[in-house]
Amino acid sequence: MAIDGKTCGLALSGGGFRATLFGLGSLWRLNDAGLLGKLDRITSVSGGSVVAGILAHSWHKLEFGDGKAANFAQMIALPVQELCERTIDIGAGLKGALTPFKSAGDYLRDAYAKHLFDKTKLRELPDASRPGNPKFIFYATNLQTGRSFRFRQDMLVDYILGVCSDTDVTLAFAVAASSAFPPVFSPIELETDPAMWSKGADLANIDRLRASIVLADGGVYDNMGLESLVDNADIVLVSDAGARMEIEEDPDSDIVGQMGRVRDILIEQTRALRKRWLVAEFEAQRKRGAYWGIGTRIEDYADAAFPFKDTTVTDALAKVPTRLARFDDDVRGRLVNWGYALCDVALRTRAKLAIAPATALPLPQWKLG
Repeated sequence: MAIDGKTCGLALSGGGFRATLFGLGSLWRLNDAGLLGKLDRITSVSGGSVVAGILAHSWHKLEFGDGKAANFAQMIALPVQELCERTIDIGAGLKGALTPFKSAGDYLRDAYAKHLFDKTKLRELPDASRPGNPKFIFYATNLQTGRSFRFRQDMLVDYILGVCSDTDVTLAFAVAASSAFPPVFSPIELETDPAMWSKGADLANIDRLRASIVLADGGVYDNMGLESLVDNADIVLVSDAGARMEIEEDPDSDIVGQMGRVRDILIEQTRALRKRWLVAEFEAQRKRGAYWGIGTRIEDYADAAFPFKDTTVTDALAKVPTRLARFDDDVRGRLVNWGYALCDVALRTRAKLAIAPATALPLPQWKLG
């Protein structure tokens, strides 16, 4: 697979169902441009992992022709939209709080299995070593090692723990771990056989760390899933639906409220640093690619021929709550359309890909202004 003779990877950020729908719009535009089937690597975090999981689960059913899947709307867009018509965070959170031997993260995994993935395992996803199949990488955060933990079709990876060849983990578990936002859904625990691991750090307790792994949302460490992408793809594409950090005039004074605010600030700082570094790499032409964020303004691209404009409607989309919960129909539709529109203009003006400009939105009933 190649775009302009080069390898290409896509990162889908976290941000609850806001990121799931915005990411769907990005994938939809890539598909319409004939680029989806040419991606070599797709990394994802949290809400981005939900849409990436649906894509991975149905990849073998997509009818590709020159990089474009003719049945994308049926196989990918429809199940994403159907899932996002549900509210799954409240039920999973309450059950986890009330059940002694099962966590909210476990119930989140069960919801993904019930509505999306059933018992599909990572090793059953399309083989990335075969032409036409991308590597799918789902990011979680290892609370023990303080590093990213990656679920792939062919292995599990942690910088400290090493590489594990056991991919009997279910896709539902991988997506749940990736979206186990603290403190409600984390921790979510993964048990593995230490004998299945290799490489890693030389630690006296390495086998104990490998046997029982404590995970949380991938966004705690890397909310855009960039780490395994930038060094493994010639063209780097980033769809970021991370929420803006809102100003709080009167921050909570209680311990729980303060810790939540501190957590959000630390995650936002990490995300902002990664974003600035990546954009600097693009601007210095050390890396080729494009970044589009939910708070990006179309006018920043200076594309006079582009038919879509910034409006109060598009400005409001960045403020949609970070929830695994149902939004109103118009919000869901506009999140998809906004991801589609921003992806289009970024691909053409930043990544310099030779594609025809979009002239219509995938869900035209939900106008952007």
